[in-house]
Amino acid sequence: MAWLRNLSKFSNIKSSQRANKTDPFHLLPSFTFFSHFSSQPIEEKPYVKPVEHSSGLEPTKPHEKPRVVVLGSGWAGCRLMKGLDPHIYDIVCVSPRNHMVFTPLLASTCVGTLEFRSVAEPIGRIQPAISREPGSYFFLANCTSIDAHNHTVECETVTDGEQTIDPWKFTVSYDKLVIALGSHPSTFGIQGVNEHAIFLREVHHAQEIRIPEEEKQRLLHCVVVGGGPTGVEFSGELSDFIMKDVRQRYTHVKDYIRVTLIEANEILSSFDDRLRLYATKQLTKSGVRLVRGIVKDVKAQKIILNDGTEVPYGLLVWSTGVGPSPIIQSLDLPKAPGGRIGVDEWLRVPSVQDVFSIGDCSGFVESTGRPTLPALAQVAERQGKYLANMLNKIGKAGAGHANSGKEIELGDPFVYKHLGSMATIGRYKALVDLRQSKEGKGIALAGVLSFFIWRSAYITRVVSWRNRFYVFINWITTLVFGRDISRL
Repeated sequence: MAWLRNLSKFSNIKSSQRANKTDPFHLLPSFTFFSHFSSQPIEEKPYVKPVEHSSGLEPTKPHEKPRVVVLGSGWAGCRLMKGLDPHIYDIVCVSPRNHMVFTPLLASTCVGTLEFRSVAEPIGRIQPAISREPGSYFFLANCTSIDAHNHTVECETVTDGEQTIDPWKFTVSYDKLVIALGSHPSTFGIQGVNEHAIFLREVHHAQEIRIPEEEKQRLLHCVVVGGGPTGVEFSGELSDFIMKDVRQRYTHVKDYIRVTLIEANEILSSFDDRLRLYATKQLTKSGVRLVRGIVKDVKAQKIILNDGTEVPYGLLVWSTGVGPSPIIQSLDLPKAPGGRIGVDEWLRVPSVQDVFSIGDCSGFVESTGRPTLPALAQVAERQGKYLANMLNKIGKAGAGHANSGKEIELGDPFVYKHLGSMATIGRYKALVDLRQSKEGKGIALAGVLSFFIWRSAYITRVVSWRNRFYVFINWITTLVFGRDISRL
């Protein structure tokens, strides 16, 4: 947990590669970031300066299975890979992350309610073919450009670490391309956000929140910017952690620990008015200070609001929504309103063949007359499932290869039906809003019953039984023994 070092201070004052019909990396050393998953250690070899490019994966032959290349390993991309039939396609995933993050439970990992491993699902478990099929691969790499005319993707390996080597550039050819690169945190151009704030979107963000140091008043003040579900859930989890665990063990500094939630308008604006009022009262009762304001500037130790108010912080969490990432903005593809990649009713990118886009990085083009869907996990998951079924249908009809030019009946277009929204606010209370829209009618619940509905719904959506077991055991352990705040 982020403040533990301060609190304690104050208390004292792949190794073997399978044979493959096309060896994509015959010029490269045997690094695991571009091979199939392997649990064996890598032999250390003398450093050899690499060439700038390798051949990568060449186009498939007519007698080979067509290749689907998936860019990204978020909700949309992973649901797509899970649904693809490996008997029809070779599946290749390119992502800087070798796991899927179950983001709805990420806030719980920051305060020790859940272990980090409980919310991370390895790609090899989601689609086992990537681990075992000779033509399927996972590349720990970033996509740098797309050549839709030649059906190729330019990639660059991710080489972060203590013994960093130069990034390696390579090319992957595709028959079908699915862009599921997600989105980027929106900073609204505010100076200092990228340098000083933490974005609660990845496991390493949650790990960073378990760290800081220095003086009492500032360092024990956590500021959360953004009153959407992520910001509210983190504020609720953190205040619950402070009230139940930290104050019992560090009573001499309990009056210095504060949580402030800053929102420009109303918190949880998409929820029912009664639920928003309930959440406001519960967060205030839990000790969360709610401030309405717009952040103008972010400094190393304070943020400045538009009215000139200065708010010092020891930990700043930025949760103000998302927008298109730099790679999405740079792609020469049709764009939807807001800068997302434009798609039609069947999630195809218009004007280019064999390219699809799903998840937070995609949106309907204006000609469809459809609104851009919200950047939600349930949207991404359902798009991934829909596209997997459609690609399986295309493959079975013999149109899986690039430029097949075969007219296939695609079936019904994608239709999204909102199933409702949920958010936990701490103290074993949550909100459940089952309306299909903000103006619509439906069930709206708050309180302890909603909390059990929230937990039941999310544990059923966790990808594997293994992680469901982890999450359940973590919840029981926390209930009986309290949160684990040890620093390892």
